[in-house]
Amino acid sequence: MDNLVKLMRYSELAHPIDYRYGDERLRKLFSPENIVKTYAYLESVVAEAQAEVGIIPREAAIAIKRAAEKVTFAEVSEEEKRVKHDIVALVNVLSRKAGEWGEYVHYGLTSSDIKDTGTSVILREALSIIQEKLRTFTLLLSEKACEYIDLPCVGRTHGMHANIYLLGHKFAVFLDEFLRHIERLEEVKHRALVGKFSGAVGIHTSLGEKGEMFEKLALEKLGLGISLISTQIIPRDRLTELLLLLSMISSSLDRFAVEIRNLQRTEISELYEPFGSEQVGSSAMPHKRNPIMSENISGIARIIRSLSIAALENMVLWHERDLSNSSTERIMLPEIFLLLDEQLSKAIRILKGLTVDTKKVLQNINLTRGLIYSEEVVMTLAKKGFGRLKAHRLVRELSFRALREGKHLKELLLENPEVSSLLSNKEIEEIFEPSKYIIVAKKRVKTIIEKAEKILKTKIKTC
Repeated sequence: MDNLVKLMRYSELAHPIDYRYGDERLRKLFSPENIVKTYAYLESVVAEAQAEVGIIPREAAIAIKRAAEKVTFAEVSEEEKRVKHDIVALVNVLSRKAGEWGEYVHYGLTSSDIKDTGTSVILREALSIIQEKLRTFTLLLSEKACEYIDLPCVGRTHGMHANIYLLGHKFAVFLDEFLRHIERLEEVKHRALVGKFSGAVGIHTSLGEKGEMFEKLALEKLGLGISLISTQIIPRDRLTELLLLLSMISSSLDRFAVEIRNLQRTEISELYEPFGSEQVGSSAMPHKRNPIMSENISGIARIIRSLSIAALENMVLWHERDLSNSSTERIMLPEIFLLLDEQLSKAIRILKGLTVDTKKVLQNINLTRGLIYSEEVVMTLAKKGFGRLKAHRLVRELSFRALREGKHLKELLLENPEVSSLLSNKEIEEIFEPSKYIIVAKKRVKTIIEKAEKILKTKIKTC
């Protein structure tokens, strides 16, 4: 029955984040109802702090707290239709409910005190959900790095086969990138999640030094840092830094998704994102197994990157404030959080259900008939005194001949008198053994796993 009600409700919604993307917890956090409740709660915390420093009567603070607990979104919404101002609507409803003490609601405040501080309160909760999923995804990357620490694969540059690589190292590179994101998020929170209750132009014009006292106390009660110097609003560089970081995380998820998409190509077929037993890839072509979750991650990243531009624009406001940032943030904040959450959820599902075709991974190493070992041939000859540039020219010539004639590079090396005069058959054979090239890569994977254990403060599967 609940699902039917949801379906009926969804059929009337226009924006996909309302029914398709993002965690339900985030939708509730950014809902108009929660915003009103958060603002009302802040008014009660302010009143409590003001009472404690002697600005308003204690009875007023008690009455405002009780009123704040009873405020509903419906009441405030109805009042807003009349006064055309969201905070004034809230203050009017609160004042009526506080009775004789209603005149002390919003005492010495401006709307942005409540809105900017309320945003920080909501973003703190939203970030905890993002961080939870970011941690889960990062742990899964560490598990994949360990699981494939012994599997050689093709390293590709410019989309072309380059050198022998290590599949575990590929996952470890992503792991290290997301560990940096985890560290960055912790670093940015103390700058971004701050509040202010300093009045119309940020200098406690009406309450003076007592205003500073209650502001510090109220923000301590809320567990937020203080914006030590502000205008009417908290300067938007703080919020912009956070949103740009979320955009970076989104782009890293895009980079991960693009790797999955490329390695799932029919011509490569090394990795596959999960695909349900009843899932259909194409209405026309029954055989299709498309990497749609990865493609969805990439598509969402484009929207988030575009929103980061709006965040930068919002830094540029007139004098002590204007309102041009407000409408942008109403749209931008829930979108960035819900869409990034969707990316993380899909990336987690991909790693949990990832299929690695180890046979195909190893087959692809030999796809170029030994050309992937060309650098090692050059260096082996150079170490024998042949000269690196001279060796490079010779191996280049033999490599292109191998391509033209469809022969293996090893075969041409064995036939070449210059090479055979310096290298024995055994030495030539050893060049084409993939496992000898991954020793350093394995060490580095283990180093990143150790780093992950310190940052995530957990024991990770031993490689």
